[in-house]
Amino acid sequence: MQIRLRRAACVLKSSFVLLLAFFLTTVTWAAEKPRLRVDDYQIEAELTPHLHQISARAKVKFTALQDVNVAVFELHNGLRVTKVLDANNKLLSAERVTQDSTIRVPLPAGLAKDASTILTFEYEGQLETADDSPVPGLKLAYVGDDTSYLLYSGRWFPVSGFGLNRFTSTISVIVPAHMVVIGSGKLTITDSAPSKKPTSSGLPTKTFTFVATKPSFPGTIVAGVFQEYKSDEAGMDLHVFFKPTHQTIAPTYATTAVQEFTYYLTLYGLPPSQKLNVVELPADTVPYAWAPEIAGLAGPSITEKTNYRLLADAIAHQWWGVSVSPATKDDWWLSDGFSRYSEAMYVENAAGAAGLEEAVKDMSVGALAYDTVPLSSASKLDLFSTEFQSLATDKGAMILHMLRWVLGDEKYLKTMRDFSAQFAGKSASLDDFRAIAEKNYGDQLTWFFSQWLDSTGAPEFKVKYTVYRLGSDKGFRVTGAISQDLDLFRMPVDLKIDTDGKTEDKRIEVVGTNSPFTVETFGRPRRIAVDPDHRVLTNSSDVKLRSSILRGQASQQQGDLSGALAEFNKALDLNKNSSLAHYRIAEVFFLQRNYQSAANAYREAINGDGEPRWTEVWSRIQLGKIFDITGQRERAVNEYRQAVQTNDNTFGALEEARRYLQKAYERPKEKQ
Repeated sequence: MQIRLRRAACVLKSSFVLLLAFFLTTVTWAAEKPRLRVDDYQIEAELTPHLHQISARAKVKFTALQDVNVAVFELHNGLRVTKVLDANNKLLSAERVTQDSTIRVPLPAGLAKDASTILTFEYEGQLETADDSPVPGLKLAYVGDDTSYLLYSGRWFPVSGFGLNRFTSTISVIVPAHMVVIGSGKLTITDSAPSKKPTSSGLPTKTFTFVATKPSFPGTIVAGVFQEYKSDEAGMDLHVFFKPTHQTIAPTYATTAVQEFTYYLTLYGLPPSQKLNVVELPADTVPYAWAPEIAGLAGPSITEKTNYRLLADAIAHQWWGVSVSPATKDDWWLSDGFSRYSEAMYVENAAGAAGLEEAVKDMSVGALAYDTVPLSSASKLDLFSTEFQSLATDKGAMILHMLRWVLGDEKYLKTMRDFSAQFAGKSASLDDFRAIAEKNYGDQLTWFFSQWLDSTGAPEFKVKYTVYRLGSDKGFRVTGAISQDLDLFRMPVDLKIDTDGKTEDKRIEVVGTNSPFTVETFGRPRRIAVDPDHRVLTNSSDVKLRSSILRGQASQQQGDLSGALAEFNKALDLNKNSSLAHYRIAEVFFLQRNYQSAANAYREAINGDGEPRWTEVWSRIQLGKIFDITGQRERAVNEYRQAVQTNDNTFGALEEARRYLQKAYERPKEKQ
């Protein structure tokens, strides 16, 4: 799973940049090289949902990558190891290190480099809250009556080399007979007699067994009561598992999933499997998740207006993550950044150039919000930090966007297809990708990758020019220079000149802080724009404003409300009229129960620049809530009605407004 700021409607009203991807990432990484490689898991797990319990047995086959005397695995702190056996079924000791969710198993005879062995773990525990999660405050594994989810990132089985170590597996899950289990690999279902263990419910059960024979990252399990919708369109084996409340929109999501899957197939070639399970996740976990043959979406993000961007990102990981995976933590952007830009390309395919432009703006903000460490040094950061996710996901995506501009579409798409084919089912590094890009480009690209991976910052272009008339019928000459502050900068940049007759484009090689140019036009130049189509990652007042808001949202999510206010006020310093900044400030005041200040800020949001558009409808709803809380029902109803009149259903706004028109909003009771 990954924690990052991104668009996800599952966190209400957080726009298209919220805690998302949360997808599959790790908490701590050893700086040293991995000492072992897991090859295969044989796991048997029994879930007792009404007790929130899991009892499991995991047989782990692994190979030593250097001489080792201790085998170290990560395991959820809520799980207690009851027994560890070696390959000869001899009992071994196990040491729990709760600070980093690890289990250390001393190997009495040691294990020589390249030798393999098997350890068998028996363990059990309750998975109910986020208290013992590998990532503090984030629930990644849960066993319960409605839906149980065991995400790979939740370390519900002994894990080594998270996200890097590819493995095969056979996973059997015993659940009450009325539940369905979704996992990765070939599925068989058998009736199973209830266990005699005291944790068992004693009710009829079924065993779902998943066999994954291609090394990848299976290990995500979702169990619950779902309505299944199937589709074999375009040769896919597609299954949509939604809750009954969302069953009517399952066909629409199925159609969208087929369109996205087949689009990526034309770009990148065949994925490891043409089976895909789109499954609904509860609201209390990550906004989306992926695993081999799985794309999970949190329930609140599943709306009548299909959340096709979120789904596109999850599906793209079938190529970038499942098929081609990062060789090291420094290469993580080859998965998350590639999937993010694949999503942007699908947006371009579905919504045209305007859709791509909006996606690029989102990515630019994410790329520069925490641009303090070069992407090539990202391994120094915690993988769950917003800094790491900002770099790996959004800056990684922007690097692909700029590479596409440098190579041209034809060579770029060939590079992506070649990379996907050559490293299918393998780990890959930046050097692997660069070699293929350079081969298709026909020259070295050291200048490009070094600039964007080994440095921080982005240019803020300025242009000065003078127009000369060449004669009554000879047109005009424009001489000028493009300036920016980065001395080592080098990139081709598009110069667009609007004239009386037509718009003319010229590609300028910008090198260093000052790059002169001369352009001749037939019509009189009226306006000159540098990089108008946003081909290059650049800074601007708008990007700085949105970056401040993004950092404020991160602070708010982490409970640092004063830090959030400081960032939102920085945004107001850049634009006093920013509806989004005022809205975010109002959110903080609302959380603090400072209702007068919240109401003032929501009014400022309504009267601001109206960007983004949804700030009006949600400000109206929030004002209605404030009036309900303060006993002013008539005024509350008026705000809810005005919210409905906007006809803006972003994040399900209209449904929410209509609900409170029927019944007054009540402030949730504080937890004891």
